Amino acid sequence: MSNYMESPTTIPPVRLRWNACQRGARRRGMTLIEIMIVVAIIGILLAVVVPPLFGSEQEAKQTLQKTALRSVANGLEMYRLNNNHYPSTDQGLEALVTRPSGFPEPKNWRPVLRQSQLLDVWGNEYVYISDGPSFELISLGADGEEGGEAFEADITYAEL
Repeated sequence: MSNYMESPTTIPPVRLRWNACQRGARRRGMTLIEIMIVVAIIGILLAVVVPPLFGSEQEAKQTLQKTALRSVANGLEMYRLNNNHYPSTDQGLEALVTRPSGFPEPKNWRPVLRQSQLLDVWGNEYVYISDGPSFELISLGADGEEGGEAFEADITYAEL
């Protein structure tokens, strides 16, 4: 019977497995340069993809706001058909949800909108002005202030 220690050409099997694991571990790792290249590629992709997505979200909100503005205007028309007049500026859009007091008194009042519809998509109140036979309805845009440009511009019902 021969012992592996007696033969100088025989390598213990444990030693071979250890060397194989060490060589495999070296091959599987990533260098710092490879990691930096991957991070740079991800950064470039984010810089190209994210800005258009943000712009389309604001554009979608503006489109949704125009639809909401038309809905409130339709509520005002229903109110006028029921009562022969629009709510006064003092009565405001609240007259579409709760029975208004003051002049002109509604004859056949019915709620025509929900309370949540009295705010624009940005959570701001509409500007409502009525001179009797007509009305003006305005959303102040994303900034909630008069004026503005691009996505912060006012949206008026008359311009739809």
